Amino acid sequence: MADYYEILHTVGFEETNLVGNVYYVNYVRWQGRCREMFLKDKAPAVLEEVRHDLKLFTLKVDCEFYAEITAFDELSIRLRLEELTQTQIQFTFDYVHLTDEGERLVARGRQRIACMRGPNTATVPSRVPEQLREALAPYAVNGKGE
Repeated sequence: MADYYEILHTVGFEETNLVGNVYYVNYVRWQGRCREMFLKDKAPAVLEEVRHDLKLFTLKVDCEFYAEITAFDELSIRLRLEELTQTQIQFTFDYVHLTDEGERLVARGRQRIACMRGPNTATVPSRVPEQLREALAPYAVNGKGE
């Protein structure tokens, strides 16, 4: 089993800029998509909690770019758990260009989220749900998950 959760993506024209390379904001969109698909595939009960009162607040997002990619490039977006606290989760994302010649890391990102509960005017920090903790455990970087 891989130590990362992966989604595959083919870059479309709508994701490129006038020069023809991928517009930077798409990397952040792909982080969100990967996180959503992880929840759907590995922690569906957490999605049910989100429909009720659990909120996953994004606190920080970043991305470093190493190489350009263009329309119709095949990508693997790979999620790993970097840190897990009582109420927060930090993910890393590797953006890997897949070619016939092999793989090439083109970008690396991070995302930190906080678990919160309560009405919109009075949300408070909440423990990371147990099902989410269990789903993330196999993807911990260097055993840094709880």
